[in-house]
Amino acid sequence: MRTFSPKPTDIQRSWYVVDADGMVLGRLATEVASILRGKRKPIFAPHVDTGDHVIVVNAARVVMTSDKAEKKVAVRHSGYPGGLRSKTYADLLATRPEEVVRRVVKGMLPKGPLGARTLRKLKVYAGADHPHAAQQPQPLAIEHARRVREV
Repeated sequence: MRTFSPKPTDIQRSWYVVDADGMVLGRLATEVASILRGKRKPIFAPHVDTGDHVIVVNAARVVMTSDKAEKKVAVRHSGYPGGLRSKTYADLLATRPEEVVRRVVKGMLPKGPLGARTLRKLKVYAGADHPHAAQQPQPLAIEHARRVREV
């Protein structure tokens, strides 16, 4: 039996829109990364980008459990000596919420050229509006990622 390798003509890409309002960040990111990779498709191959496009709206309303927002730190380096910069996720969520979602999803994708190509299919917006109406995205419900509020 030969290994199946999908050709570019075999891949059908869909567009999905996810409303991140009230969702737990990690649970949202695992589902989005799975769709971006194409793991839900029968033609999935780990070495080929078979995934779909995902639009995440309301990224500013994503929640983090316990006190991770204050404790977790996003680190970047300019490449120069002394160029290490760090910000807590609470600060990053207040200033650039799109970056928070993008960083977490990026960490769940493969490293290298395949991961970079896959990440390009992710579109994140802080508000409820997005400019991709022409692609006719289908709403994607990820109910297990919603934060249940106790009354």
